[in-house]
Amino acid sequence: MALKGYWGFVVRKITASLIILFAIISSTFVIFRMMPGDPVQLMFNDPRLSRQDMELLYERFGLTGSMWEQFVAYLRQLLLHGDLGMSFMQQRPVMDVLVSRIPQTVLLMVVAIIVALLIGISLGTIAGWRTGSRFDTAVITGALTMYGIPTFCMGIILLLVFGVYLKVFPIGGYSSPVSGLTGFAYLLDVARHLVLPALAVTLWYIGAYILITRNSIHDVLDQDYIVLARAKGLKESTVIRKHGLRNALLPVTTATGLYLAHALGGAVQAEVVFAWPGLGLLMYESIIRRDYPVLQGAFLVMGIVIIVANLLVDLVYGLLDPRIKVGGG
Repeated sequence: MALKGYWGFVVRKITASLIILFAIISSTFVIFRMMPGDPVQLMFNDPRLSRQDMELLYERFGLTGSMWEQFVAYLRQLLLHGDLGMSFMQQRPVMDVLVSRIPQTVLLMVVAIIVALLIGISLGTIAGWRTGSRFDTAVITGALTMYGIPTFCMGIILLLVFGVYLKVFPIGGYSSPVSGLTGFAYLLDVARHLVLPALAVTLWYIGAYILITRNSIHDVLDQDYIVLARAKGLKESTVIRKHGLRNALLPVTTATGLYLAHALGGAVQAEVVFAWPGLGLLMYESIIRRDYPVLQGAFLVMGIVIIVANLLVDLVYGLLDPRIKVGGG
């Protein structure tokens, strides 16, 4: 008997997520090995190394055998032992390399998303409530501008204005080198370094949330239950907060998962521009050095984050809107 209702919806979503995850693992494995250049020769460009020594190095880094044999060995290590391989350049497990960089990217993303949600939903709600006003026009213009500027370009503008000319914030890094700061002073120093890269990611996010919230609020205010709430004599702020915003947030919930992939891409660009030592800067460095295992691991981690986020959004949406549980929708 086929699963019905919400649990059938959950099984379908989890199955689709696992298929997508396997596709990410397979595609990244093949794509990075199609890149030009030999990582072993790049690491050990020493004429004194004998052919036998080179073969031992190829074997150590899992680069012997056909592409299919390498892929099977990689899958076996990944699924049975959680082993992502050995970094070509850093000569240590990929998992250790990623773990040292993930907290910085998480900090950047969490700050950007929280600030963007608070500002974007607030401005979008007011703009949707006052459709056609000067405030609405100004907000939409600003949102479209922020939404249309690439993160790396926004990052360069912020760096030049606030880092180079005004000298308000540091131009890069995670903290001041050789500062010897500890405790609260160290946290404050990290926060100052965080402002510009987080702002570069946040501004795009704010623009996206303003536009989707504003349009959603505008559509909701024409519904019959809003007219009924107003007819009951409720305050306009109560109508917006308790009746309009609650239903208007459904598209925002969906967009949070969909925009996460773009936000991660923006974080990669911001980390490179501001030398923020997270996954994005690590991926950039690994591309230059042909460090395939680190690239595969970083893409796998980012893929899992995006898949899990979209899965959670789908499951929450399924609870909020029972209509999508029916059939395959």
